[in-house]
Amino acid sequence: MAGSIAEMGFIEHLEELRKRLIRCVTSILLLSIVGYFFAQPMIDSLIKPVGEVYFMSPTEAFGVRIKISLFAGLIASIPVLLYQAWKFVVPGLYSHEVKLVVPVVFFGTLFFLIGSTFCFLFVLPVGVKFLIGFGTENLKPMISVGKYLSFASWMVLAFGVVFELPVVSFFLGKAGIITHRTLSKGRRYAIVGILLVAGAITPSPDIFSQLMLAGPLYFLFEVSIVLVKYTGKHRERKDVGVDDDDDDDATTPLAG
Repeated sequence: MAGSIAEMGFIEHLEELRKRLIRCVTSILLLSIVGYFFAQPMIDSLIKPVGEVYFMSPTEAFGVRIKISLFAGLIASIPVLLYQAWKFVVPGLYSHEVKLVVPVVFFGTLFFLIGSTFCFLFVLPVGVKFLIGFGTENLKPMISVGKYLSFASWMVLAFGVVFELPVVSFFLGKAGIITHRTLSKGRRYAIVGILLVAGAITPSPDIFSQLMLAGPLYFLFEVSIVLVKYTGKHRERKDVGVDDDDDDDATTPLAG
């Protein structure tokens, strides 16, 4: 078993980080090679909202295939990235928390895919349609495939990340960093933060597109409160001084 982070030297800690990062990059590169063979169908799917795009230089079309392949490799590597991140923080966890790796990786991947899919199916088409709607008879769009796909990829990735809120809350709750009371008291600030995030991420300034992210994100915030209330219940009992001798073994940090 690994020792606690406090027992690890600074160099050892950096070496562990380097090892995890190498594994993450290797996974992305290998899966990107596989993704290259599916790049064209992915490009066709992403450009549906605009119908037709153009490449402005001889190398742009090929560059787009490489970027989409890397994007596909990144998406496909989400379980690996979550697992490696979890393994990196394992030395600082309690023994019963280490066993949560499977549900954290599973639900982390699931929520990421839900957020990405939601963006791809609903937010992206509506936002692009709105923006193109500013064109006129004398102002017609000629959209660069490279710029458009970079924009669309960023949108899909960003939605996937923000939909990880319940998983992050679960982890912070188990670690005793937050409680459901903390989240409940901060609800008014969370609403403002959610609206700011929605305004920054959504592709258009119209309130409809922003609400398409803000609505689900606020729902996930409420889910996080309930989740932390029950999964963080043991730590809250300890905070108020209630003994629980039966859990002494379960809350023993990993020893070297």
